[in-house]
This record gives sequence, structure tokens and C-alpha cells, in this order.
Amino acid sequence: MSSASSVLRLVRAVVFATVCGAVSAGGHALAGGGPVPFEVYLAGVLAALGLAYLIDGRERGPAAVLVATVSTQMLMHQLFERLTPAADAGPAHGHPAPDMALVHLTMAALTAWWLHRGERALWLMIRLYGAPRPIVALPAAVPVEAGRPSWRPVTPYLTAYAGRTVSGAILRRGPPHGPGHFG
Repeated sequence: MSSASSVLRLVRAVVFATVCGAVSAGGHALAGGGPVPFEVYLAGVLAALGLAYLIDGRERGPAAVLVATVSTQMLMHQLFERLTPAADAGPAHGHPAPDMALVHLTMAALTAWWLHRGERALWLMIRLYGAPRPIVALPAAVPVEAGRPSWRPVTPYLTAYAGRTVSGAILRRGPPHGPGHFG
């Protein structure tokens, strides 16, 4: 694996872990679980980072991103619930378990959608950057004959009459001199 691909893999895993950690910690605090201590948050993000780095070898589809996000959200919920002193004592922080699961699933689905859109955009840029440059067909240069340029238009039917005067033609130049004057 090249260093560029391992750096890209690490960056993608960091984004995934950070987003999942922020959403989980924010949801935990808003649901009445109290703020998550930095050490607990960092432990959750580092665990998610390690798992994301392991599975992050190629572009993932929406189903894979959803499964990874839901799994990470559930694991972080369990971690935060066990290691964070609750502001509201009681099971599921005072909320019924089905409501908490529904909130986690909804947030995980929204987060997965957002992460997948970013994933698609990133891989599109990678494909476009790695694509060969389009070849623009330039008109072929026509060799110009050496010599004096001709400023007269080339018309095939005038060459037969060159130098001859057609009978009945009026040969004068300039505007007419007045009425009734024909030359």
C-alpha cells in the first residue's frame, strides 16, 4: 500500500470517527445523560478510528456506511452510558429504551447519509484527478506554399475570362456624374 493511499485511508477514518463521536456525545448530552468527559469521548473516537481504519480500504456503498455508522453509534452509546456519570439517574437517562433506540437509529441514518455523500464526492474527485486528460483534437496545420500571397478570391468561373472584355460591358469606375450622363 502506498503512503498516499494509507494517508487517505487514515483521513477518511478520522472523519468518520470524529463525526460519529460528536453525534453520539451530543445526543448523549441532549438526551439527559450529561456532558461526556473528554477522556471518554477520546476513547470512543479512538476505538471508532481503529475500526474504521480496518474496514476503510475502498469506496463503500450506502448500506455499508449505514451499518458502520449504526454499529459505531450503538457502541459509543454503550460506552458513554457506562463511563459517564449521568445527570439524570435511571435507565436510558429517563427516556424509554425504544425512544432512545429510535433517536440513535434516526441520527445514525442521517449521519450515514451525510458521510456517504462525502464519500461519493471524495471518490469522484479521486477518479477525476486520476483520469487521463481529455485529448482535444487540434486542426491539422495545412502547409502554406511559399510565394507571394494572393489577395483575390479564388473563383473557378473567372479564370476563363481573365484579361478579356465582354462585349456590351460598360467599363467605367466611380459614381455617375449626373442624370443623363453616360460616359
